[in-house]
Amino acid sequence: MPSNLFRLYLRLLNLILDLLAKPCQTAPMREPRDSTHLVKIEQAARILRDGHVVAMPTETVYGLAGDAARDDAVLEIFETKARPRFNPLIVHCADLEMVQRLALFPKLAQKLADQFWPGPLTMVLPKRADAPVSDLVTAGLDTIAIRMPKHHLARELIAAAGFPVAAPSANPSGKLSPTTAQHVLDGFEGRVPVVDGGPAEEGVESTIVAVSDDQLVLLRPGTIARAQLVEATNVPVLDPQDKTIKAPGMLLSHYAPNAAVRLNAVDCHDGEAALNFGASGLESKHATLNLSPNGDLAEAARNLFSLLRQADQQGVHTIAVAPIPADGLGEAINDRLRRAAADRN
Repeated sequence: MPSNLFRLYLRLLNLILDLLAKPCQTAPMREPRDSTHLVKIEQAARILRDGHVVAMPTETVYGLAGDAARDDAVLEIFETKARPRFNPLIVHCADLEMVQRLALFPKLAQKLADQFWPGPLTMVLPKRADAPVSDLVTAGLDTIAIRMPKHHLARELIAAAGFPVAAPSANPSGKLSPTTAQHVLDGFEGRVPVVDGGPAEEGVESTIVAVSDDQLVLLRPGTIARAQLVEATNVPVLDPQDKTIKAPGMLLSHYAPNAAVRLNAVDCHDGEAALNFGASGLESKHATLNLSPNGDLAEAARNLFSLLRQADQQGVHTIAVAPIPADGLGEAINDRLRRAAADRN
């Protein structure tokens, strides 16, 4: 081998050996952020404006918020949650002016807004053609799910950021929804910054209703009961006629602990935790919990995800749940329990 080629060979060999000796470096991530601590509104708003996600309190559950207009921010929501992209997101707005930039607003929607906003009601409305929102938010649909949260910190954060935010529940997809800041920190192992607004007031996700000129369709039961919607509008509330995913919370398996869930239990088997309601008498040597000893459905809703989480932490294979009345708020509680108990395969 000629001497100059030999020297080139040695130089390349030394370069390769030098590279192998260095610690492996990954490609730099987007702008780093301190996500291991709780953050205040001003810092959270900066994170949102930088195109990242932050968890925010709402009156229902904690939400994982990102700029609804930016594809990269919405993708970060999906990736952080490991959420399927065919499942649309709810857009949260600070005021009605922000809502009306995104959606057409029929008179029926105005009636509902007057009665229930700010509050735990999501309306699925026709999307404006020029709506400043990522197509990823709507999963390609010509409708958009919108709500105005009641929690003052949620509205303050959205106003401080200056734009609507897409915000599903701040938990890994399919798992139990978080009702405290600590639930979020635990679920994402400190990877997501959180605005701490205390325990969620309602404890289950918003009611979702599709609104047209003269019709309401209940897509997801929530803390606003079917009868309240009828009373506010004088319009019957219909059930969906097909299984198309038109709104969040419609997947068959959802809101699930690691343990299996057994519904309408009248006794408790070995290896099961017991979740009672009212005077039901399930007992377990692992954990015996009660959603509401007084049989109060509002209290049961507030405690639902927290107590399912507590039962799950006992390492049991199944959580046995006593019967819950199906009227009023019970419709929403039973909906969450049915999805938690659904086949996960």
